[in-house]
Amino acid sequence: MRLLRWMVALAMTTAVPAFAQAPSPEVLRDLAPTGTLRAAINFGNSVLAQKGPADAPRGVSVDLAAELAKRLGVPVAFVPYEAAGKVFEGARAGAWDVGFIAIEPVRSAEIMFTAPYVIIEGTYMVRADSPLKRVEEVDRPGIQIAVGLGSAYDLYLTRTIKNAAVLRANVGGGSAMIQKFLEDKLDVAAGVRQQLDAYAKDHPEMRVMPGHFQEINQAMGMPRVEGQPRAAGAAYLAAFVEEMKASGFVAEALTRSGQVAEVAPKSSK
Repeated sequence: MRLLRWMVALAMTTAVPAFAQAPSPEVLRDLAPTGTLRAAINFGNSVLAQKGPADAPRGVSVDLAAELAKRLGVPVAFVPYEAAGKVFEGARAGAWDVGFIAIEPVRSAEIMFTAPYVIIEGTYMVRADSPLKRVEEVDRPGIQIAVGLGSAYDLYLTRTIKNAAVLRANVGGGSAMIQKFLEDKLDVAAGVRQQLDAYAKDHPEMRVMPGHFQEINQAMGMPRVEGQPRAAGAAYLAAFVEEMKASGFVAEALTRSGQVAEVAPKSSK
C-alpha cells in the first residue's frame, strides 16, 4: 500500500503527562513494529477525516493518530483509504498498525478493537414525497436500500434487514450510496446522518428521516496477527482511547475539524 507523502516527525523530547502510561518495549513492538506508526485514515467518513490543502489529512482520527505517535515517541505515517471496507482489506494485508473503523462482528475476526471514541447515527434519506416517514417503515418487501459496499451500515443492514433489498454501490466511501440511490432510482439511501443531512440541506427534494437504525461505534483498532496476541499494545491503545475521551481531546478535535458527533461514554470494561 502506497503511503501518503506526509510524514509527521514528532519530537522525541515532548513531555508526556504524568497520568499517561509510558510505552514499554512490548507496546512499541506491537503498535509500531517498523519504528513508524502507520495509521489508516478513512476519508470515506467525513466525520472522522477530511482532506485539507494538497489533500493533507485532517480531523479527529488524524489528531488521535498524531497524539498516539507522540506518546510512543515515533513518527506517524498516514495510510489513506476512501472507504471503510478498504481499511478492513488493509488490515488483512498488514498495511497499517492502527486504524479508525466502526466496530462490527465481521471485522472483529481481523481487528482488535478498543471501546468506541465517537458514536455516529446510521439513518435513511428518501425523496421528499416518499411515503416512508419513519426508520421502522423501511424494512418492507419491494423497498430497495442503497448502501456503500463494506460500510458499517452495509454490514449491519445485511445482518438485520429481513424484507427489503440491500443494494451495494461498487465502492463504499464518500457519497457512493447517494449516487447509486439517484442513478438506480432506489427507494432509500442508508448512511451516516451527518453526510445525509449535508446532502439534503443542498437538495430540498430530499429529506433525512428522524431517528436511526444503528448507532455506529467508531473505535481504534489493531490488525490481528496469527501467533502474536499483542496484548501489551492492545491494552495501551485501549487506555489511550479512554484518556482521549475523558480529557476532552476527542471533543476538541471534532470541533477543530467542524464536525458534530457524540463522544462515546467511558468504557465499562
